[in-house]
Amino acid sequence: MHISVQKLCVLCFVYLGTIVHTSAGQGKDIGHSITVSEQERSYLVHLPSVYDGKTALPLVIVLHGGGGNAENAARTSRMSKKSDTAGFIAVYPKGTNRFFKSRLLTWNAGNCCGYALDSGVDDVGFIRAMLGQLQRDYGHDTTRVYVTGMSNGAMMAYRLACKLSDKIAAIAPVAGAMNFEPCAPSHPVSVIAFHGTEDNHVLYEGGVPRKQADSHPRIDQPVSHAIQFWVGHNACATRPERSESNDVEVERYANGIKGTEVVLYTILGGKHSWPGGTRGWIFGDEPSS
Repeated sequence: MHISVQKLCVLCFVYLGTIVHTSAGQGKDIGHSITVSEQERSYLVHLPSVYDGKTALPLVIVLHGGGGNAENAARTSRMSKKSDTAGFIAVYPKGTNRFFKSRLLTWNAGNCCGYALDSGVDDVGFIRAMLGQLQRDYGHDTTRVYVTGMSNGAMMAYRLACKLSDKIAAIAPVAGAMNFEPCAPSHPVSVIAFHGTEDNHVLYEGGVPRKQADSHPRIDQPVSHAIQFWVGHNACATRPERSESNDVEVERYANGIKGTEVVLYTILGGKHSWPGGTRGWIFGDEPSS
């Protein structure tokens, strides 16, 4: 089975019904900043060519991994290209760093990572404020807001689903664990998760990472922990529909509250990378195709 950015954009269909399809056109990137908790934060917005300021388009937030940045997330995920062909607004927020504003950035995702965790950065408040500013600036469809992210960004996506379920329809974590507790979302949230069985940075079965750039001691929850939590919270079917093709196993828990679903893509032999994307950095794991 070919796993690519197109599969990641299944989240745009999980809970939204229809989406505008366009011919491949060149969108544009716009930088923004906002002050949250007396700290200047920034994010990059990619507007597809179909954006006209009148039609409320879906919004997909893409969170970079630990040590990454907005540009890195755009390149790794290739989400801007998908934005142009599928007709949604792609947004790439930036985490924080003690000394740099544009590189080696992290998210405060519960028990990871870096400066953001050490300083107790209010990343949830940042994303909430960012969504408000995006609505004022671009008038996106507030019922079709989706969050995806890689590694530390995936952990942050889980935390946002826990804390901002009133704002987010679905999340698509890639190679990340749901370590944030307590998680008490007020609304159902669809989940489509992607994780490789040979990921040494965030182990599929959970536990202490075999490879780790962050200095904080960490024990990750297994992938199954997040899946079962959201299956229960969304009141999805407890027995999944299973399918397998080549090196990918799919488990789909359907019929949740308000049509929500929880779907797990297990990539057999997959490592710590964005499926169908590019390496996060020069020494990063090769993405599965």
